[in-house]
Amino acid sequence: FTSVKLSSLRRHLKTHSDKKPHVCHLCSKAFRRAALLHSHVNTHTGNKPHKCSECDTAFVTLGELSRHRRYKHTLEKPFKCTICEYSSVEASKLRRHVRSHTGERPYPCDLCSYASKDACKLKRHMLTHTGEKRYECYVCQARFTQSGTMKIHMLQKHGENAPKYQCPHCSTFLSRKSDLGVHLRNLHSYLEEAVKCRDCGAAFHERYAFLQHRKTHRDEERLKCAQCSCTCSQ
Repeated sequence: FTSVKLSSLRRHLKTHSDKKPHVCHLCSKAFRRAALLHSHVNTHTGNKPHKCSECDTAFVTLGELSRHRRYKHTLEKPFKCTICEYSSVEASKLRRHVRSHTGERPYPCDLCSYASKDACKLKRHMLTHTGEKRYECYVCQARFTQSGTMKIHMLQKHGENAPKYQCPHCSTFLSRKSDLGVHLRNLHSYLEEAVKCRDCGAAFHERYAFLQHRKTHRDEERLKCAQCSCTCSQ
């Protein structure tokens, strides 16, 4: 870090210190700088001193106001990548983007070898270890570890007006056109190299036909008499 101002350098050096002398009297959260504490207290009081000059919106911190102006009014993207043409409204998004070039993953999981370039993705990953399901469907109370999974569930199970795409080759219904494309590629596309059944040697150039065939063997295994060689279809 370099700066033309000594005050900026001193402020930056505080980010390397563990000292947080400014403590909130309402929740005991501590901060390195008094300005950060002042902004934090506003989250308790509801005070929003930073008002947008172009609309009626007000914000707790000056940083929130600056982001709002860039997103809603100026559309400015001042944070530019030096490697490609990417530019961003926020410095944090640029830092995350640059990691796609460098390969840096500064957020490691303490329980496995996973590491992420994004703190939010690490939090989402940690749910795979804890098993916590914080998202609940308000219709049937089914619970999910991720909000995206819950949204897909809502579309597929409870979306009366959601578009339904039926596979032209089987009875499968899907809620999204992109999901239908994945289904067609995975199950109904022609395979150059045939898949062979390990039980009878039958060969198939379509995965769906192969899976349907495998079910017949599962039925055979399930419906064999334990006392003799008789097998039944029902």
